[in-house]
Amino acid sequence: MSPELLSVLVLAVVFVIATTRSVNMGALAFAAAFGVGTLVADLDADGVFAGFPGDLFVVLVGVTYLFALARANGTTDWLVHAAVRMVRGRVALIPWVMFALTGALTAIGAVSPAAVAIVAPIALSFAARYGISPLLMGAMVVHGAQAGGFSPISIYGSIVNGIVEREKLPGSEITLFLASLLANLVIAAVVFAVCGGPKLWRQGTVAETAASPAKGDEEPGGSTDSGTGGGGTGGLGTAGTGTGGGGTRTAPAPTTTRADAPAAGVPLTAPVIATLVCLVALVVAVLGFDLDAGLTAITLAVVLSTVWPDVSRRAVTEIAWPTVLLICGVLTYVGVLDEMGTITWAGEGVGGIGVPLLAAVLLCYIGAIVSAFASSVGIMGALIPLAVPFLAQGEIGAVGMVAALAVSATVVDVSPFSTNGALVLAAAPDVDRERFFRQLMAYGGIVVAAVPAVVWLVMVVPGWG
Repeated sequence: MSPELLSVLVLAVVFVIATTRSVNMGALAFAAAFGVGTLVADLDADGVFAGFPGDLFVVLVGVTYLFALARANGTTDWLVHAAVRMVRGRVALIPWVMFALTGALTAIGAVSPAAVAIVAPIALSFAARYGISPLLMGAMVVHGAQAGGFSPISIYGSIVNGIVEREKLPGSEITLFLASLLANLVIAAVVFAVCGGPKLWRQGTVAETAASPAKGDEEPGGSTDSGTGGGGTGGLGTAGTGTGGGGTRTAPAPTTTRADAPAAGVPLTAPVIATLVCLVALVVAVLGFDLDAGLTAITLAVVLSTVWPDVSRRAVTEIAWPTVLLICGVLTYVGVLDEMGTITWAGEGVGGIGVPLLAAVLLCYIGAIVSAFASSVGIMGALIPLAVPFLAQGEIGAVGMVAALAVSATVVDVSPFSTNGALVLAAAPDVDRERFFRQLMAYGGIVVAAVPAVVWLVMVVPGWG
């Protein structure tokens, strides 16, 4: 058995054990990275740790810490009420507002994880408050970020267009942008329809005072939970009544009322004002000065903690440490796979197939599967050159193939193992995280299974470019 195939089988075993034995998958992945890295790939500790996502670790800790402070001092409550006023109380519009906001941020140059890190905690706090499926809200944020992610001035768009130019392939910046925009818009519409969007429309407008949990919604320990969007036994259901983890959860029932109802019980205190200033500073630092989102967030959190230490002590316990362990462990193992050449081995095997259309769809699937666990940009950088030999034959349009690879490799960022999916998982307040993780993983699996084939049929088979 080849080392590359063995490493893939070990990854499958990690998934099986984590699923059947309820062991943290990140811990298992660290052990697998150590075993495969040292015994199979002949890597030392430095080689194994080369794949540790230090930047993602800081992003997860920094952003969840900052927004834990925001939740503790009432800032997210204030933002939620402001969002309700902005759409005149029609909660069904909020997921689309979040979609458009993250799309605009990435379209003007924000890195996709930075945009999600800024928007997701606010969006998911709103979802928890008004009983919206966190899966719906999280998916809208991530797909919004990817919808704008390939504009000609965006990070992803600039990188892919640069690769196309370097490989001397025909390209179309506008086609690439529109392909990603339309694909993510269609997916977002489907998710909205399946995960409770029509129910939100039927509710009409809601009173901002509905944000307060109804009597009986409190769980042991005094916390509240508005459900995980399971709508019962799990899957991709709508928000409502659900079970799992801490017992029964009932979403607060919005009540129809005036859209301009006052924001009850959300005073603009000094901590709230300071936190709002920090959130604006985070946006400016990341988008305006290209500073790291994680380091910036944790610095701002430290400033707030120094001024208001009592709130800080509560917020530190809300950092999503199990999620940090899970994501960092899995990505460390993926780094070992990259170090030992497993990803390149799989791509080259597909590229050598003599049927161009079959090779094209397989490359799209490899891009989707690997990108669900690793860097989307890195995967595109590896796969586009692999497609050059059969694109040179002229049987497949280069513009369509590049667009299909770009969409396949980024639309799967809803996976909880990707940076964006991990941010959504970590940012969701008052949910059963294990259940929400399974929902994100199931949804990510559906996207991985369906989208590459669809974009191949739409973009590659007709021979774009």
